[in-house]
Amino acid sequence: MARKLCALVLLGLALAARAEEITPVMSDERVVFQTEYGDITFGFWPEVAPVTCAHIFKLVRLGCYISNHFFRVDKGFVAQTSDVVGGRSLPMNAEQEAEAGKTVPLEVVQGVKHHAGVMSMGRYDDPNSGASSFSVLLGDAPHLDMVYTAFAKVTEGMETLRKLEELPTKREGIFVMPLKRITIQATYWYRINRPEPALTLPDAKVCEDDLHELTLRFASQAEELQRVRKKCLPA
Repeated sequence: MARKLCALVLLGLALAARAEEITPVMSDERVVFQTEYGDITFGFWPEVAPVTCAHIFKLVRLGCYISNHFFRVDKGFVAQTSDVVGGRSLPMNAEQEAEAGKTVPLEVVQGVKHHAGVMSMGRYDDPNSGASSFSVLLGDAPHLDMVYTAFAKVTEGMETLRKLEELPTKREGIFVMPLKRITIQATYWYRINRPEPALTLPDAKVCEDDLHELTLRFASQAEELQRVRKKCLPA
């Protein structure tokens, strides 16, 4: 009887945990990493990790991940990119170095789970030390929930990641590393077209243009209001 009761409690806890899981809203931006094994496309979760998403997206726009590589491929667990500082084979310009040198804070939301395809920031012991290295989950990793920042998810290219899992590896300390360098040969990004309004990452230039447009619109409306007031209301 006690054993059956214990099983029911565990089942209840598991169902409660599953019920608490949330599916984050994905922005319209898509980033593509191109490798010799195929492309990997992912979208951001800015409502979950706004600072991290903006930082990684800027690194992508600056071309920082081009010539970087996946230094770690641990089958069933993660494929992890190197920090772009030191991981690239191409030199960096001043603007790239400035952004790559920044760190981001830990950003976690209850209910966001580390499943296969989720992208999670790498860091040191300091939870606020994320820079540019991140992992792509190759399987479920619940022990990472609420401990590492999940900020994006693969939308296309899981088959590419499965190819990476089959490559020969070696173990160095806690890391399982490919014997052959897996280079990110090129990167690009685009916005998908949706019929309904959707969440997009903040862009300083877009925000500036929108603000300018609104300012002009409000000024025009104020002038129109003054014209109507003078016409319709007694002096």
